[in-house]
Amino acid sequence: MRSITRATAALALAAPLAVVSLTASPAAATDDSDDDQPKWRKLTSFRISPEAPHQNDVLRVLLHCPAEANHAILGSTAFMLKGSWRRYREVGVGLTSRSFGRRAVIISRYAPPGDHEVRMKCVKVSIHKPSGLRKVKVLSRAALPLVVREFHIGQYF
Repeated sequence: MRSITRATAALALAAPLAVVSLTASPAAATDDSDDDQPKWRKLTSFRISPEAPHQNDVLRVLLHCPAEANHAILGSTAFMLKGSWRRYREVGVGLTSRSFGRRAVIISRYAPPGDHEVRMKCVKVSIHKPSGLRKVKVLSRAALPLVVREFHIGQYF
C-alpha cells in the first residue's frame, strides 16, 4: 500500500502533468464492478522530466493509465532517430498490474530544437490466439508540450 502512495504522490507533485478524466460510455454505466475501484484508477496522467531538455538528453517518463489498459504508447516528433525519414516516432511502454509505467526515451542529437508535443495513448491489446490477429482499443489519451533546446557541449561540464 505504501508504494501506491509514493507513486501517486510522485505523479501529483509533477510540474508538467497531463491529467485526463475518462468519459463514461453507456456500456460502462451499466457495469457495477467499476464502483468499487478508487477514482484515481480511472485517470490518465503522465509526467516528463526534465521539463526543457537539450538535444542528446534522456527523458524520463512516468505514467498512469486506466485499470483496463495493459499498454501505453508515447509519440512525438522529438523522438526521431538519426537517419530515419520518419519525423514522428512512437515508443511503447508496458504497464504494471497497477497500471503504472515508466520509460527512458532518448532525444536524438538530430531532433529539431523548438516546440514539440508528446502524445500518450492508453490502449488495451488483445490477441486472438488461433489466428494471431491483434486488436488494439484506445481507452484514453493525453498530451504535454515539450521544448527541446539546442545541444551545447557545456551541459556535460
